[in-house]
Amino acid sequence: MAKQFPAFSEDHRSFIAAQHIYFVATAANEGRVNLSPKGGDSLRVTGDTQLVWRNITGSGNETAGHLLENARMTVMWCGFETRPLILRAYGRARAVHDGDADWAALDALFPAHDGARNIFVMDVDLVQSSCGYQVPYFDFKDERATLGTWTETKGREGIKAYWAEKNTKTIDGKPTGIEDYL
Repeated sequence: MAKQFPAFSEDHRSFIAAQHIYFVATAANEGRVNLSPKGGDSLRVTGDTQLVWRNITGSGNETAGHLLENARMTVMWCGFETRPLILRAYGRARAVHDGDADWAALDALFPAHDGARNIFVMDVDLVQSSCGYQVPYFDFKDERATLGTWTETKGREGIKAYWAEKNTKTIDGKPTGIEDYL
């Protein structure tokens, strides 16, 4: 049932735009594999074989750390509400941080957010669809306001202090690259 494509089609783009959640997986050469759910207005398909997603400050910074060692990334969308479809994009990615030359242009693709920590640019080499027939239905209720409220309370300097405390190392003790931007 799986089908493979060299690039995103218009149908893929429409499906992606309709999803409220996606999942990102990365792994360094050794250590734990990271799989993170992402939501909000944080992802753009910017070309037939490129996507960009913005990461808001969280408890860990595994993706950035993994990419310093191994650029492989998988992004997955799953149709929970109507269409039974699982869509995966495979490729290689890089992290962009506030202070990098392309930060401003990439960050402008998204609504302003003081908690923006990294932006990931992924060059996709394979898009794969599969049926999703066993995926249960879930109805979308709303976005959570918790992270936005937390970010506003901390302010940008408080966020940077949080990065220094919690986001400079992966759970396996590897650097994440954000330490150069504090």
